[in-house]
Amino acid sequence: MRALVVYESMYGNTRTVAEAVAAALSDSYDVELVPAHEAPPSLQGIELLVVGGPTHVHGMASDRSRSAATVAGQKHHTPMDPSATAATGLRDWLRQVDEGTGIRAAAFETRIDKPAWMTGSAARGIARRLRARRFDVAAAESFLVDDSEGPLADGEVERAQAWAAGLANVVPDRV
Repeated sequence: MRALVVYESMYGNTRTVAEAVAAALSDSYDVELVPAHEAPPSLQGIELLVVGGPTHVHGMASDRSRSAATVAGQKHHTPMDPSATAATGLRDWLRQVDEGTGIRAAAFETRIDKPAWMTGSAARGIARRLRARRFDVAAAESFLVDDSEGPLADGEVERAQAWAAGLANVVPDRV
């Protein structure tokens, strides 16, 4: 069985969660981990798709919020994820990915450690877009960062691994 983990990351926090998810899924799946700008539009042969990104301005990252995050990172001397300046983000990829009829999916986000009603949620936007593309969305989860640039809060990597291990049971083994 094959799984694809697609992510967008600015400061590396979302990439770290995506790596933890991919590692946990690798016990049950042949997993490919790719940043959004390298993600394929065709998902032929994929049984599970996991998509994650940072919460920016109460939702998914946009061109404008990625630019603002880059400026903030430079101002605070925060190292940027190698994929942070890619022209294609999750919004773009989700517009062009093939319909996911029959493919199970899950969404995750990284967001500041405050209630979602205050911060917004990229995971909700990702899940909504996946459903619109006919994916069977089984789960959405938030992983917390200590402040807008990170690092991840204590225990979040382990929590991401446990969450992903639960996702492994979302798609039944095919005989």
